[in-house]
Amino acid sequence: MCPQGSVACIGAFDGLHLGHQALLRRAGERARALGLPMAAVGFEPLPREVFAHPPPPRLMLPGAKLAGLRQLGADCIGLLRFDAPLAAMPAEAFVRTLLSERLGVREVWVGPDFRFGHKRGGDLHTLQRLGRALGFDAAAIEPVVLDGERVSSTRIREALRTGDFGAAARLLGRPYAIGGHVVRGAQLGRTLGYPTANLRFGGRTPALSGIYATLVHGVGPAPWPSVSSFGTRPTVDGREPLLEAHLFDFAGDLYGRRIRVEFVARLRDEERFDGLPALVAQMHRDAAQARAILHQTTDTSGTT
Repeated sequence: MCPQGSVACIGAFDGLHLGHQALLRRAGERARALGLPMAAVGFEPLPREVFAHPPPPRLMLPGAKLAGLRQLGADCIGLLRFDAPLAAMPAEAFVRTLLSERLGVREVWVGPDFRFGHKRGGDLHTLQRLGRALGFDAAAIEPVVLDGERVSSTRIREALRTGDFGAAARLLGRPYAIGGHVVRGAQLGRTLGYPTANLRFGGRTPALSGIYATLVHGVGPAPWPSVSSFGTRPTVDGREPLLEAHLFDFAGDLYGRRIRVEFVARLRDEERFDGLPALVAQMHRDAAQARAILHQTTDTSGTT
């Protein structure tokens, strides 16, 4: 995978928040100093998605993670399939097979409290011990702290759950958004006067559920004001979580277009209505509220 050797960093990388960025930045600096490629090693699905019941909500889908890792300087990316054989692999075998033989690591960088291997039996000391035998160094970055607490995906999930998008943006270093290619839905929104651009969430559990004021990127030269629903659409007996963005005053075909939906404010929970007329009445109220919030946000930020 990296025949000339590498400097590797390992993590879950869900969200690519400030802590992940610090880890990638350190690995990238060391890779440049040694004249080697920087390799980012992650896992899909996330280990906690396999072992935790219910699984933790996901901040980011694999495609967005790959793109983000590339943007943050990774030359080689390995998203290892986290299945039963990998979960059962002893820590020493993981290091020898994946890090030493496949990546030819010269240095390995991890986050604070990093654990790996069967039953989480490996840690930084394991990496350092094996590194002495296999010819590489290993180290951990210092925790990244914001507002007195360590930056973590768990904190971001909680901020999103409560609709605190300002806190989520500070932890991420950017506004929280979900991107993907627009897919065809049942086109019910069109018949109700609210056509939507739909994004699927790949069968994962999203960190959001409800109705939101949003901005859609990738449609025009500026973010497009919108109101979005993210959930299972209980009024029409939906099942799979679907992100549906209604772009205000937009006319055009977005099918197949890659867009990014930025979440600005939470309006309400998703709920079941007694029939479509009640649903449409609430959609009118949601749209009016979202327009007002986004207008106020635009005025405050001074953007257009």
